[in-house]
Order: sequence, then structure tokens, then C-alpha cells
Amino acid sequence: MFQTLYSCFWWERLWLPANLTWADLQDRDGRVYAKASDLYITLPLAFLFLLVRHLFETYVATPLAGLLNVKEKIRLKATPNPVLERFYAATSKHPKQAEVEMLSRKSGCSVRQVERWFRRRRNQDRPSLLKKFREACWRFTFYLIAFLAGMAVIVDKPWFYDLREVWKGYPIQSMLPSQYWYYMIELSFYWSLLFSIASDVKRKDFKEQIIHHVATIILISFSWFANYLRAGTLIMALHDSSDYLLESAKMFNYAGWRNTCNNIFIVFAAVFIVTRLVILPFWIMHCTVVYPLDLYPAFFGYYFFNFMMVVLQSLHIFWAYLIIRMAQKFITGKARGAWREETAVVEDERSDREETDNSEEEEEVAKNGPLSNGHPVLNNNHRKTD
Repeated sequence: MFQTLYSCFWWERLWLPANLTWADLQDRDGRVYAKASDLYITLPLAFLFLLVRHLFETYVATPLAGLLNVKEKIRLKATPNPVLERFYAATSKHPKQAEVEMLSRKSGCSVRQVERWFRRRRNQDRPSLLKKFREACWRFTFYLIAFLAGMAVIVDKPWFYDLREVWKGYPIQSMLPSQYWYYMIELSFYWSLLFSIASDVKRKDFKEQIIHHVATIILISFSWFANYLRAGTLIMALHDSSDYLLESAKMFNYAGWRNTCNNIFIVFAAVFIVTRLVILPFWIMHCTVVYPLDLYPAFFGYYFFNFMMVVLQSLHIFWAYLIIRMAQKFITGKARGAWREETAVVEDERSDREETDNSEEEEEVAKNGPLSNGHPVLNNNHRKTD
């Protein structure tokens, strides 16, 4: 049965155009082709990335946070209470008024004490500023290096300037060493993101992030199997072109450099919209949808690859909507002078809004002290910026 499934999975008609077989992609005459077995190395490399990330966050990001005066906020811990803890873990982190009164009777605490306990308990679960800074610093470093490396891989290639060259001679296109390492590093990194997503800062778009990581891994892997290497390197470099800007904006946000953060965010928004909503659909996807049909009839791999591209593009549209909405808030608020200086921080609407606590003030750090974040709550539909 396993052999049958294996044969069905690797059936040539799923991966290659008509009249071509895997034998046509065997190494010969100095030509080297991508092989599925090459991707086995990406899993151990992903765990290596997790180790490197831990060392980087400990010995690079943490000292850098200290230099930028990124400090941990002191949060009061909730007093251990088995009754409230069970309700918090099993039922809800935001009890309704009737539930608060019920818990008050069961725990022997006053209603106000129960409300305070849940507020403190939620704050305990919120990721610290240092954790968010370290995560952003790591991703900024990788995305910047990956973008520069990606440009070095493709900038001197003819298909970078003429997209018809992407399919010239396909699929008999020899793999270059630079393409091999670019693919291995990118795929390993996205595996590491998928492995660590449960322990990373939980964003408001948590589900969309999982879909994005899975779709990216499938796209990279499929393009490797089907020898779509030229199109794949273009797509990966295009995606890396804006991500490092986003992470740097987060870093400056957490460090309190508000003007720098705002300016970088505007640049990021412009680059994101141009690359993801203009270049990707009207150049790259046009290249993957239209040009192959000049050479071969459409086959399953052609439809599958472009379907996954549509999934990614849908996520880009979703994120672009959030980014544009945030940019509108920023510009409008700044123009009207309605925002106080401390709340005029550009917030990453795309992926930096935690789900853990979306409408509450930080606990007091000392008796009669100020709120630790200094932000008033406007209403239940507003979130604090970091």
C-alpha cells in the first residue's frame, strides 16, 4: 500500500508537463537538477535555526535591548487561587459579571478582588516587551540577510530582467549552487517559524500566520520538486524585500523611538503594497500563469502552484487592508492632532497585536503609582499600542 501511495504521489503527470518524465531530470552532461531528497536537510537545519535564534536573542538581542533602553515592565502577580485559576484555564479569561459574582461566592473574595485577580492574571500571560523586541530583532536580522543574499543570487541572472527567461528551456534547467543554498536556508527558516509559532508572541492574525507558513513551505517545496527554481527565487526575494522593514519598525516601537518607528512603517507600507499588490500579481503571477502555456499545455502542477500563489495573494490583500487602515488612522490622527504623543505609536496592524488582552490597562507597579503603560482606555473596542 505504501508503495502504491508513493507511486501515485510521484506520478510524472502531477509534477511535470506532458511527454516529460523524471528521467529527463537526471543529472547528466554537467547538468545538476533539484531532487526531493535534497529537502531532508531542511528539518535538521530548522532545529539549528532554533538554536541559533536562542543564542542570538540571548547574546545579541538582549544586550541591544539594554542599549536601546527596552525595559521589562513590572507586573503584579495574581495571588494563587485554585478556584479562579481553574475557571481561568478551563472556561474564560474574561468572565462576565454574573460569573464574577459566582466566583466571588465560591472563592470567598469580593467582586472587586475577583476582577483585579483576572486583570493581573491576564497581564501575567501577556508577552513582555523584551520578548517582543528579541523576536523582532531576530526576524529583522534574518530577513535583511536573506533579502541581500536573494538579490545577490538573482540580480545578475537574465530572468531577473526578462521574466520570459524564467521558462526558457523549462524544465531542463540546471540548478545553480546559489539556488540550492538559497532554497535550503529559506525553507529551513520557515520550518523553524512553524515549529516555534506556539511559543512565540501570539498575534491577532495567528491563524493567518499558520496558513502563511504552511502555504510558503508547500510552495517552496513544490517549486523545488517541479524545478520551478527561477520563479521560486524571484518570489522569495520579493517577499523578503519588505519584511525586514516591518521588524525594524517593531524594534524602534518597543524602544520608544516613535518618530523613527512611524517613518519606517510608512516606508514598509509603501514597499509592501508595491511588491505584494502590484509586482507579485501583475508581474510574477502573470509570469507563472501565462508564460508556461506558451511552452506546454496546463497540467496538475501548473494549477496547484498557481492555486497556492492565489492563497498567498489573498493573505497579502488581507494584511494590506489592515496596513492601509492603520496608515489612515495614523495620518488622520496626526493631521487632526487628536492623538497624544505617547499614543501616536504606529502599531503593526498586520501581525503585532496580541490576542491575550485587548482592552485593559496595565496593573499599577506600585501603590498610588501611575499606570505602567500610560495609556488610557477609550472603550472596549480599542487596543493599547505597544
